[in-house]
Amino acid sequence: MNNLTLLGVVIGLLVALAVIIDGFSGFLWALFFGITGGLCAAHFEGRIDLKNLVSNVTSSRGGRG
Repeated sequence: MNNLTLLGVVIGLLVALAVIIDGFSGFLWALFFGITGGLCAAHFEGRIDLKNLVSNVTSSRGGRG
């Protein structure tokens, strides 16, 4: 399949539904798993670089100045 990002989101949502089906918290779990699956698939597909993204977020360089 060419579009691994979409596949990752669908798999993440299916896992979320299999793990927990419960009102608003179930929606939040589905959203979490969907985002996680989409990010992983986009990384493996080469659309985003998670290593670079994480290093930018966790860098010890302070803000401005």
